[in-house]
Amino acid sequence: MSELKSYQETLDYMYAKLPMFQRIGSAAYKDNLDNTIALCKRLNNPEHKFKSIHIAGTNGKGSTSHMLASILQAAGLKVGLYTSPHLKDFRERIKINGQPIPQQYIVDFINVHKAFFEELQPSFFEMTVGLAFDYFATQKVDIAVIEVGLGGRLDSTNVVTPEISIITNISFDHVTLLGNTLEKIAREKAGIIKPHVPVIIGETQTATATVFIEKAKEQPASLLFADRIYTAHGAQQKWEGEKLYLVTDIEKEGTLIYKNLQSELLGFYQLKNIPTVIAAVEQLNKKGYQLTEAVVRKGIKQVVETTGLLGRWQMLSQKPLIIADTGHNEAGIKEVLAQLQVTPYEQLHIVIGMVNDKDISAVLELLPKQAIYYFCKANIPRALPVEELQIAAKEKGLTGNRYETVALALQAAKNKATSSDLILIGGSTFTVAEVV
Repeated sequence: MSELKSYQETLDYMYAKLPMFQRIGSAAYKDNLDNTIALCKRLNNPEHKFKSIHIAGTNGKGSTSHMLASILQAAGLKVGLYTSPHLKDFRERIKINGQPIPQQYIVDFINVHKAFFEELQPSFFEMTVGLAFDYFATQKVDIAVIEVGLGGRLDSTNVVTPEISIITNISFDHVTLLGNTLEKIAREKAGIIKPHVPVIIGETQTATATVFIEKAKEQPASLLFADRIYTAHGAQQKWEGEKLYLVTDIEKEGTLIYKNLQSELLGFYQLKNIPTVIAAVEQLNKKGYQLTEAVVRKGIKQVVETTGLLGRWQMLSQKPLIIADTGHNEAGIKEVLAQLQVTPYEQLHIVIGMVNDKDISAVLELLPKQAIYYFCKANIPRALPVEELQIAAKEKGLTGNRYETVALALQAAKNKATSSDLILIGGSTFTVAEVV
């Protein structure tokens, strides 16, 4: 069997040979963990060789994962971070202390196991999880923050037994695979809850709280709802790229526990993620970690610098104000729109591209009709054809021109916008990936 020589050749092989959800959608989704278990066995079960934190949820799991990784790193630990999808380079998915996995490690890994892969035929995601776990075990990380890819119960990452489990929230996304009610989706996410592993739920939701409570009792696992213990408020917005947060303890009659917590993460939705992170820190400290207030402050302040997190209400320019945000489902778009309402601008321009396996109707229904739209198509097979997007948007009263690429759409928006306007780029992670 011919050996792969370069990183690019290896990537081409992975994309061509392994079914990839990012590119082709549900055809790449496996409804069991058999391949992952077989792959981990082949790799001498690396998932047992490092401590971990396991994070699921519809929205917020990326920001939460990165903040926790940054805090743990600020405490002087060697921290693995596994996330998906990537925005620019595949190596973003697998990092240690903010540094992407070396290209040569990937080339060598694929070459060593290539014959086995061709026999097993794992998905792209299954292979990537195996690669990440192998790398974290080989490099002897102190702890790894592992973000669930899709769902939870059947996700390839669900072979770890973590220090704590976190489920940020539940909303409608991937309904064809996870279920068409919040309760069904919650049951899939609750599949990461394991015996005697504390679980934190970020957001109390009437439709899903009982699902988590029952699952935790069944395991058994201790459970807490972060938003019943802590609440966060935005204290000050600094347009040069920093925000201050206040965190109070509800159980202690609103006692202020963090004043002026500095962060480069400007999105309103971080008000939901920060209490989840603080609750996780408390649970980790009960397990013997020493995550002091100074460590938490440093980790949250430096999260973008430390971990390379991109695309969360990310400011690309000030005049005009250009914002990129990866919010792409109903709940994510609602958060983005709430922030738009308190952001000053004269005219709103929206550069939007979507994927073909989402309920785009529900998202388009929410978008402001007074905005000028620039419809486009990200450069992936799953991207919704721009003609279909424009027609669907027109039915919801949204008007604008279509462009063959994201870059052309953004350039058109820049040409039209004045210095006091706002350009929002979003609709899909993959649209944002082409501009950040």
